[in-house]
Amino acid sequence: MFERQRSGSVVCPSCNRLVGVNEPQCPHCGRVSPGMFGYARALQRISGGESFVPFVIGTCSLLYVLSLLFGFDGGSGGLMGMLAPSRESVFAFGASGWQPIFGFGRWWTPLSATWLHGSLLHIVFNMMWIRQLAPALMRLYGPGRAVLIYLIAGVSGFTLTSCWGYVAPGLPVVLRGASVTVGASASIFGLFGALVLYGRRTGNQALARQVRTWAVVLFVFGLVFPGIDNWAHLGGFAGGFVAAAVLDPLKPERPDHLLAALIGLLLSLLAVGFSLVHYFGIR
Repeated sequence: MFERQRSGSVVCPSCNRLVGVNEPQCPHCGRVSPGMFGYARALQRISGGESFVPFVIGTCSLLYVLSLLFGFDGGSGGLMGMLAPSRESVFAFGASGWQPIFGFGRWWTPLSATWLHGSLLHIVFNMMWIRQLAPALMRLYGPGRAVLIYLIAGVSGFTLTSCWGYVAPGLPVVLRGASVTVGASASIFGLFGALVLYGRRTGNQALARQVRTWAVVLFVFGLVFPGIDNWAHLGGFAGGFVAAAVLDPLKPERPDHLLAALIGLLLSLLAVGFSLVHYFGIR
């Protein structure tokens, strides 16, 4: 998997044109070390590119099945609650929210919660949006930056809803932060935010308007239907927008973006494992 490529050509992560694996600088876009010392293909395969979408879908699906096997709530929540893991199950695997973070000290759960889902429809809808949005974001930002935006948006969304739920518990349900929350939708709203930023930075107003429309419709949907974490969506959108601005889509992607994306993916999955270890430690 990490075998070093010592000869031949690779696709430059910044301009998607063929360059020699040992070229010190891409002759087309100027990116330094486009072959990433021979590890470009391995890093792109793991941390982004075409493999990221199936990686997210596969990982979320696996953890969803495992959480169902760990504990099943009996399907008492109607259609939206069909095939739902129990509250204890999602807590064990790393659900976020003000109760896990402030009640049990599980501060790492904004990293783990994005891989977990609360019902069959929940995971199906989220995976459909990832399949729709993530490939476009990777083409525009590069695989490393796209993965970073995805992860940062999830962390910012779950952090916001958890903190807001802790400091303002007495608000109406639709305005209240989440006590326990899971799902990839915070990261999905981060992809919305990044695409809006790209439209503004490049002058592509049609793209910005279209993505804003999708985000507003889904946000209003969350205000109308119960059980949807609106603060996580808002925090995810803001986190994705800010992360995209810092990473600047008009500049070429750097090798350290891919490395940071790989580290971020590893830490987020380790957070799931650590959640399980912590859960059995406090029982």
